[in-house]
Amino acid sequence: MKVLELFIIVLGIPLLAFPQERDSVIINSDMHEVTVYGRQRDEIVPSQRLSGERLESLRSHSVADALRYFSGVQIKDYGGVGGLKTVDVRSMGTNHMGVFYDGIQLGNAQNGLVDLGRFSMENIEEIALYNGQKAQIFQPARDFGTSGSVYIRTRRPRFDESKRYNVRAVLKGGSFGQISPTIVWEQKWNKRISTSLSADYTGADGKYKFRYRRVLPSGTVAWDTTAVRQNGDLCSFRIEGAVFGNTDDGTWNAKVYYYDSNRGIPGAIVNNVWRFAQRQWDRNFFVQGSWIKHVSQRYKFQVAGKYANDWMRYLNPDETTMLLDNRFRQNELYLSTAHNIELLPRWELNVSADYQYNRLNANLANFVYPSRHTLLVAVATQYQFWRFRVMASLLGTNVWDRTTVVQSKVRDALSRWTPAVYISCNPIKDNTDLSLRFFYKKIFRLPTFNDLYYTEVGNTSLKPENTQQLDFGLIYQHDWKRGVFRHLEFKTDWYCSKVDNKIIAVPRGSGQYRWMMMNVGKVRILGVETTAQTVMRWCRDWSMVLCANYTYQSAQDRTDPTDNDPYYGTYGGQIAYIPWHSGSATANLKWKQLSLNYAFVYVGERYHASSNIRENYEQPWYTHDLSIGYTFRRFTFTLECNNVFDQQYDVVPNYPMPGRNWKGSIRVEL
Repeated sequence: MKVLELFIIVLGIPLLAFPQERDSVIINSDMHEVTVYGRQRDEIVPSQRLSGERLESLRSHSVADALRYFSGVQIKDYGGVGGLKTVDVRSMGTNHMGVFYDGIQLGNAQNGLVDLGRFSMENIEEIALYNGQKAQIFQPARDFGTSGSVYIRTRRPRFDESKRYNVRAVLKGGSFGQISPTIVWEQKWNKRISTSLSADYTGADGKYKFRYRRVLPSGTVAWDTTAVRQNGDLCSFRIEGAVFGNTDDGTWNAKVYYYDSNRGIPGAIVNNVWRFAQRQWDRNFFVQGSWIKHVSQRYKFQVAGKYANDWMRYLNPDETTMLLDNRFRQNELYLSTAHNIELLPRWELNVSADYQYNRLNANLANFVYPSRHTLLVAVATQYQFWRFRVMASLLGTNVWDRTTVVQSKVRDALSRWTPAVYISCNPIKDNTDLSLRFFYKKIFRLPTFNDLYYTEVGNTSLKPENTQQLDFGLIYQHDWKRGVFRHLEFKTDWYCSKVDNKIIAVPRGSGQYRWMMMNVGKVRILGVETTAQTVMRWCRDWSMVLCANYTYQSAQDRTDPTDNDPYYGTYGGQIAYIPWHSGSATANLKWKQLSLNYAFVYVGERYHASSNIRENYEQPWYTHDLSIGYTFRRFTFTLECNNVFDQQYDVVPNYPMPGRNWKGSIRVEL
């Protein structure tokens, strides 16, 4: 059956569901928030989470900062308060990651990148990272379509019996001239409806000292100086409102989001150029909502939708290089429906269908104004027997692009089916402390509009990038009711991944000034991820949480076996920016209302090109961060010192990161 035909059938399922007899599922919005110490149900899909006190103890200022503490994650950070921050998991590329905000994916059809620096942590309740896809089958079809996923869950209002509103105000300030006030208002209107409104402003001049040192291959120091990073200022404003509702047989929510920023682009420090004038303006707006209805004990469905409008302006006023004043506007429409049926007590089936429309406008010369229609249909099932749990899914994707200039299809419609299988088991009878898991997934990512249609660079003949993932892991966890050690958890995963038809920019013609996007890349990845965590409690007032992550990755270029020149060859080389070794460690010590937090991040040696030669070598870097917090009645005071030992380092070459810096905050909750 074609994807389009199955899509139409799935859309019609809700119309047949309402006449059925249903059992009432009562959800009480007045329940108290309770902290439970114990384990969650074992997940089939490997995942990492930060939530609650542990997320707050890291004092992260953006989602990208928090993701640094996950294993297998590489953050591309271009420095400064307003620098672009993107995430790459298991070396498959940034565009293979899906970022979901309250269950609906954040899109960028233009270049596939989502800037994680624009999301405030004050309104976020949990961040979860999944390799492959989320550990449940009741979800939209879009959730099955990525190689890895980051799920951001915002705060849902919770109220004491005697309260009808919560107010939280935060004032942050610190180095780089940064000032950032935030306010969150939560209101309970009745037993079924509550609302949340949050807003924040960030302003900073972005100036910080850095050391600029260049050593020649002979070992001679070419230059060594200290300078001040310029043009890294940021002025941004975010406002977000949400409505949450409960019914006797389900839940619903709606959200509106707006972000406006004006930032300088510091640029790369090359050829002794220290000052830059490039600027970027962003305006991001979306409105989204979802509704989950339990028709009966065995059948439930979900309907979700979203509209997004994103505007971006990039200005380069330097006429000595190239005068640019580019403006882009994206429109996105997204609709989804998912249906979950319990066929047997331990056997579930889910069918979901999504439609997405994207359009890009720009003021570029000879621009083709592309639009894209995407239909997705997913069929997934989960079955539990003996000591095994098995989840399998099949995703159908149908995509076609159009351009208004040509007035016809410029690319053949793409139609594919991609499978995934997940298995977990408890090998020891009557013991759930140890579990094993395995998954295989095949998926792809489409070329972005820039890859296909950017003037003089795009290539309409591009094929999708294909990925295959194979993972085997184990998890051991144990809880104690008495003694110093209360919880111990150990996770490890061994994985192998393949990326084919890698899309890269290559020179066109004899010169280096004209480029074109091409499918020429192959990457083979082998890796190990390990996480250990323990919770200790000495008495009622003293507790400590320790966590450590370690990742080893061998991500090699396997494009052309003949490209093995000892100096310029890339075959067999570690791909750009991927370290062999990386890790992190965190510690949170708490005594009554006082907390002391320590965080360590390490990124090992790597190269900024697949030619693993000395000129492309990048030294390891690491940072130590400390923070102390004290809560007095309704007030919480926090003082942070980041990069305690003032290490000078680059995440991306020639984009120096800040040295030692300070931040402080005051929070009041009413």
